[in-house]
Amino acid sequence: MPYSGAFFGYLTKPYDPKTLLDQVDQALRLSCTNSISDQTEASWRKTIITQSAEVEDLLTKVELVADGDASVLLNGESGVGKELFARAIHQASKRANQPFVTINCAAIPEQLLESELFGHVKGAFTGAIRDNKGLFQLAEGGTLFLDEIGDMPLLLQVKLLHALQERVIRPVGSMQTIPVNVRIISATHRDLKEGIAEGVFREDLYYRLYVVGLTIPSLAQRREDIPLLANHFLRLFANKYEKNINGFAPEAINFLLSASWPGNIRQLMNVIEQSVVLCAVQIIPYDLVYDAMHKEETQLISFEEARKQFERDYLVRLLKITSGNVTQAAKLAKRNRTEFYKLLQRHQLDFTLYKQQEKLKGAYS
Repeated sequence: MPYSGAFFGYLTKPYDPKTLLDQVDQALRLSCTNSISDQTEASWRKTIITQSAEVEDLLTKVELVADGDASVLLNGESGVGKELFARAIHQASKRANQPFVTINCAAIPEQLLESELFGHVKGAFTGAIRDNKGLFQLAEGGTLFLDEIGDMPLLLQVKLLHALQERVIRPVGSMQTIPVNVRIISATHRDLKEGIAEGVFREDLYYRLYVVGLTIPSLAQRREDIPLLANHFLRLFANKYEKNINGFAPEAINFLLSASWPGNIRQLMNVIEQSVVLCAVQIIPYDLVYDAMHKEETQLISFEEARKQFERDYLVRLLKITSGNVTQAAKLAKRNRTEFYKLLQRHQLDFTLYKQQEKLKGAYS
């Protein structure tokens, strides 16, 4: 089997255990130095912890997208880390030294959302005792991240569309427009095409926001990252709560790997935090993780969400089995190729990615 890593040293037989340990120590130090160097060169992605080929492919796209100034729409389930990817785009862009401003469109009442975005002038409404800058102005020169854009009321969608088209805003109560220079990144867990069909999302705004679209995989689609993320959160919360905890019992890790994770990375983080808080030993046992998980799963996902999740996972499995051969995958699914292509498009799956993964495997076989 070909080896692609760097050659560090060798031992003669019979080897001295102390010499072996010394060489291992030196190799680890060298590895850490290289790792720190790599992180410095790509500091924009340092908060995204992964060894997933799918996420690495996404990060390649993030770097390419960051080069320009096009609006980006991030799609993904709740809890997958859409804001982390939005920040990564900002940090990798020429706007990195300018503000990154966020707003959750679902968390602010409709009557306040316009003022939050565009600002207001003194006397515009009861309680407006002074002029107030909106988030567009606060993000001037930088990036404005509109989270859960699919929940924005229709009236505000019209005003947002005007701001994006004309590159100007008008504060509430003002007759004057203000020019703005802001890059827009938006995110949603909803299917905006369905929202358009249902009349709750404007098609013209959709195409303004969806100049570039990126889909963030769920945690269940990147299971190889679960141990990495779990240990990252363990270190984080062990430090926060001043606990001397070194790792997980094997049964606990196996349980984390096999869980369904409807709440994605946010749910994993909560489970690890609860486990750390309640742990009285150096290794987190299975029982603590199991209990924390079941406290988290107090409500089930909807039938529609479960159906979509199953359908996407099924398609991914078919593509992996057939190495991205759509004809073979369609036969296994007992669907014609046209219908199968439509299913892939619906779930934003790129079958060529699975062909590339198979070539990569072959290079190291």
